Amino acid sequence: MKKNARRPTDAELTILQVLWDRGPSTVREVYKTLNSGKTVGYTTVLKFMQIMTDKGLVERDENCRPQLYRACLPREQTERQLIKDLVDRAFGGSARRLVMQALEVKKASPSELAQIEKLLKKLERGEK
Repeated sequence: MKKNARRPTDAELTILQVLWDRGPSTVREVYKTLNSGKTVGYTTVLKFMQIMTDKGLVERDENCRPQLYRACLPREQTERQLIKDLVDRAFGGSARRLVMQALEVKKASPSELAQIEKLLKKLERGEK
């Protein structure tokens, strides 16, 4: 499978977020969760989830009825893949440029800044 084929679209990412928050879910459960904020058709959600299964973004448990869908990758791994792609495409591979832009665009709370500082110290020590 192509590397880019696994990158979720915005709509697919919305569905993945529901699955990460709820855990394994039926199409109807995802549909109801999505409809709490906006109107989307059941068949649209079903079609997206079928496409996402083909792309390897979600897996379907066919041993139960109704079928349950779950994300193939954890949220953190998908976020890392998306960030890596963004750094490569938009920032010429520069993590510094990404971080600088992110902090200029969206003000970080003191708590978030403390977490960033803690991560930087950890990275300086060579820890992961």
